[in-house]
Amino acid sequence: MEHNMIHLFPSRTIALELLGLSIHWYGLMYLAGFVLAFLLLPRLQKWRGLDLSKDDWAQLLSWGIIGVIVGGRLGFVLFYEPGFFVRYPLEIIQVWHGGMSSHGGFIGVAISLYIISRKRNINLLALADCLAVPIALGLAFGRVGNFINGELYGVVTNVPWAMKFPEIEGLRHPTQLYAVVKDLLIAGVCFWHLKKVKPIYLGRTFALFLMLYGILRYLLEYFRDQPYGFFDLWFILLSRGQLLTIPMIIVGYVLWRKFGPRK
Repeated sequence: MEHNMIHLFPSRTIALELLGLSIHWYGLMYLAGFVLAFLLLPRLQKWRGLDLSKDDWAQLLSWGIIGVIVGGRLGFVLFYEPGFFVRYPLEIIQVWHGGMSSHGGFIGVAISLYIISRKRNINLLALADCLAVPIALGLAFGRVGNFINGELYGVVTNVPWAMKFPEIEGLRHPTQLYAVVKDLLIAGVCFWHLKKVKPIYLGRTFALFLMLYGILRYLLEYFRDQPYGFFDLWFILLSRGQLLTIPMIIVGYVLWRKFGPRK
């Protein structure tokens, strides 16, 4: 019987089955993102004058995990399929069935870290600057999970690198991989800004992250399949992702101006 206790790669979306418990690729990608953040943050903090211990970072990341899961799930419920979850409210807590919103995750993390930074008397702007890099890397890990799961694929195309996804008609843009490149680019630019740009204005690295993510995500939406349709704003059609991303660009720009040099 023991050989039935562990199953490696039992399905496309599940990496491991252990004693009847299914461990999904998406969950492993989340875990990898948080482990990387735990390793990076003690090194990144020196460029923003923080001196937190590994225990401090572990506590902060624990709050961040709660923020990502709760915010990401509630964001998906509210932004994408509110009607379905009104009919089946118990599905809200069944996150293993899929359905997370990056925009909701941002809001959840922001709230949780605001609470813990106030409680621990940590400079929130310095903390946000340091988090920009691991957040971008964590998003890249998440998109790898989407690619493995065969979800969030693009529209039909005939480009040479088009891909066939299981049970999906036609060759598609691999928009999950585009998003991985996008997030790695954002991580690189934010790391450069965090480390190299002088003089230091606290909050500007995070503002840069918001603007870059917002603009690149907005553009990427043109290549993604849109199962939830578009919003007709009279003069333009916007996907849900684009509509939710516009406030990020605006907030990032406002923070960039606010935290810059005083004229």
